[in-house]
Amino acid sequence: MHKELKDYLPFWDGLTAADKAALAGAADEREFPAGTVLHRGAEDCVGLMIVTKGRLRVYTLSDEGRELTLYRLLERDICLFSASCIMNSIQFDVLVSAEEDTAVLHLPAETYKAVMQRSAAAANYTSELMAARFSEVMWLMDQVMNKRLDERLAAFLLEEAELRGAKSLAITHEQIANHMGTQREVITRMLRHFQQEGLVVLSRGRVELANEAGLQALAAEARR
Repeated sequence: MHKELKDYLPFWDGLTAADKAALAGAADEREFPAGTVLHRGAEDCVGLMIVTKGRLRVYTLSDEGRELTLYRLLERDICLFSASCIMNSIQFDVLVSAEEDTAVLHLPAETYKAVMQRSAAAANYTSELMAARFSEVMWLMDQVMNKRLDERLAAFLLEEAELRGAKSLAITHEQIANHMGTQREVITRMLRHFQQEGLVVLSRGRVELANEAGLQALAAEARR
């Protein structure tokens, strides 16, 4: 376990032998099938999770039940929001689920918090990581509020294709709507427009990217 944590925690060499032992002794490996919800909001402080295989989705849920993906966590990424109780006066009502079969190294919140309180290296890294996640969320909010849906949808489809390593995506209109924080009917209308423009080919439960250059031109507008 020492070796695995050393591989995943950038501040490992700045820890004392006692803190290394505390983290290594508390860490455990967990596996989650695709679709499992790992964390259910601010009151559910399950601890720090380091992705070793698979992909996690961090998202919000409105009072009406509408989802919005904030960001994804890939291999070697660290999920802090699942241990938001380690940060004083900061609570996050976000959910974390496994988008595919996923394995993580889990560190209990109380153990990590104790190490963070003793170690400047751990505290500094945690603050930097939290700031980076805030920046991602604020960027997304700007996209949602100020960018056209067609630009955002093009960017999402390209990102999804890159994540999956395929141009043909097994994904429903409902799933896309959940990622983007909108209604399924809105996504359906926009995808049909994309199909008319020759950007995608639609079939049941699948979206195939037919004109990546055209999608990239649209997505470039969203990134400005």
